[in-house]
Amino acid sequence: MTDVHPEHAQLQADRIYLGWQYILLHPDPGPPPKRPSPAEEPPPEPDAAELELLRRERLQEDMLNRPVRLVRLAMLVLAVLILAVALAGYLGWQFAAVALVAAGGVAGICSYALLQGDRAVRYRVQEQQARDERQRRERDKELFRAQEEHARRYREWQEAKDRHDRQLTWYAVAVPDEIDRVDVAGGTLPGWSALVTLIGATRLYSGGHLTVLDLSEGAIAKDLIELARKGGDDPLVWVLPVDLPKLDLGATLKPEAFADVLAHVVSVSEEHRTTRDLSFDNAILERVLEVLGENATIRQVTAALRALAQVGDPRDDLRYGLITATQLERIGTLFGRGVSDRVVIERAWALESQLRKLETLGTQAVRLPPARLRVVSMDRQAGVFGNRVLGTYVATALTHILRQSPASDRPWYHTIIVAGADKLRGDVLDRLMDACETSRTGLVLTYRSLTPTVRERLGRGHAAVAFMRLGNAEDARVASEHVGTEHRLELAQLTETISESLPGLDGGYTSTIAQVEDGTEDRDGDHADLAGDITESTEWGRTADKISEKERVLQRSREFLVEPHQLQQLPTTSVIVTDATAQGRRVRLADANPAILTFPKTTLGELEDVREAVLALDPGADDGDADPPANLGPPPPRLDWRKGRQ
Repeated sequence: MTDVHPEHAQLQADRIYLGWQYILLHPDPGPPPKRPSPAEEPPPEPDAAELELLRRERLQEDMLNRPVRLVRLAMLVLAVLILAVALAGYLGWQFAAVALVAAGGVAGICSYALLQGDRAVRYRVQEQQARDERQRRERDKELFRAQEEHARRYREWQEAKDRHDRQLTWYAVAVPDEIDRVDVAGGTLPGWSALVTLIGATRLYSGGHLTVLDLSEGAIAKDLIELARKGGDDPLVWVLPVDLPKLDLGATLKPEAFADVLAHVVSVSEEHRTTRDLSFDNAILERVLEVLGENATIRQVTAALRALAQVGDPRDDLRYGLITATQLERIGTLFGRGVSDRVVIERAWALESQLRKLETLGTQAVRLPPARLRVVSMDRQAGVFGNRVLGTYVATALTHILRQSPASDRPWYHTIIVAGADKLRGDVLDRLMDACETSRTGLVLTYRSLTPTVRERLGRGHAAVAFMRLGNAEDARVASEHVGTEHRLELAQLTETISESLPGLDGGYTSTIAQVEDGTEDRDGDHADLAGDITESTEWGRTADKISEKERVLQRSREFLVEPHQLQQLPTTSVIVTDATAQGRRVRLADANPAILTFPKTTLGELEDVREAVLALDPGADDGDADPPANLGPPPPRLDWRKGRQ
């Protein structure tokens, strides 16, 4: 039997874990067979015809023997009278002796006849009793055979029960690292929190690095941050716009790339802007950056744009040292007579109005310690439009950094999770996807709704698609058509129970950048148990710990078809995963709850791997009747986030 304890499980670096699939390879054999007993199986009643025949024979014998009894009685009475007369002297003894002999002989003959009749009746009674005895012995033999059969059936039931009780119930649902991207459509904030925690924890333990861009404003990576701290890491958390002065992302970009980033940031409010419009904005920004030099800041760019758009008094910017008199003069003649053209003025004004939200970017940049987990989040107290601007800047800057980075030798070594990617423009998403694919960086995109922009890109390229709860009826219809309504999936009762028991997300992120000057906290190096850390540091683990003792009771499931109304009622952590394989597209239902790793019957092996291992051990075994393999792989020393990385 497989050792399925999480401390002995083996995470595979070439797998991206999206949850666990509930499967019972061995069905519940039900109650044990009942033991047969005489009390439960009473002997059959005697044959009524035989009893009636015996009664009639006795009655007939009595009727036939009645004259004989009367004759015997008469002979006995006659003998007594003869004897009395002889004693009285009225009859001679010679004659009396002859009469007594004659009467006694007749009486003896009658007695013998009666005796023979009684013997015949007793013989028939004994014969019936012998027949009943034989039937009793036959029933005893049948009972013995039934008990032997029961013992054999009970042994088979016990073996089936042992297989059922020992079997694995949760199998990992993963996609290979050849997959370039995972698109997650639908879902709630708690569901995203579970999925991000699961993906992040498994990638960090595998030795990778993780960047989370949280545009959801729901603090979905909060549990992951606490889990990383438990494991000995010190995550870096930027909460924008508060931490914008200390965000140095994009500070090393060349002017051409910096201009491109800023042009895309401006386009966030103009959904219908074309490539030509972006090129026009990019040309303006490139020329402005040429004037300002390579190390120009956002505040200098906005000051130059104000001068170009003839907005405000440029002497204020000169006094603050944002631009010099020489730069101001060059900006005035940058476009020649076109500077007075309304198109240039309007675009410069639009650029300045958008980019001023980024003016504090990098103004207080500090040297940050290395961290394997980085989270950039938008403050929910900030404006919606301002957050879209900040999110677009971070996504575009990441894209350019990835484009300048060499391709990694190990796919998904660096993983980027963008939560709420439907808030980004389609071209921003396309460029980020392409950059991640060429640099072999793993990318996970979560979309709250299936907008036309999302539908065009869902599953594009070599990507796996995952669907979570879809509240909108039209989104649910599109998702069911994508998956296929003919698929029948099995949903565990435990998934529904825990999803109903979980509280909603509360609070927000706590920035770690503000305290970075105080030094890194000393972490206890003994925290190495991932399963224990999940139980202690995540809301999922604490909730599941209260329900885990009921797991045996909750070993029930129900099947459902992938239909729109079912997709609208999926539990919080349910994920329908679809990906392409050599055998065709496969569809699996997973539970993204990271606390399932702490259950004793959870394995990090996939269902297909377990079946293959079973068949390799016993080629004649049937998948439904064979035990799981003896071992799914050599166990690592311990689940240490810092040691034994693959």
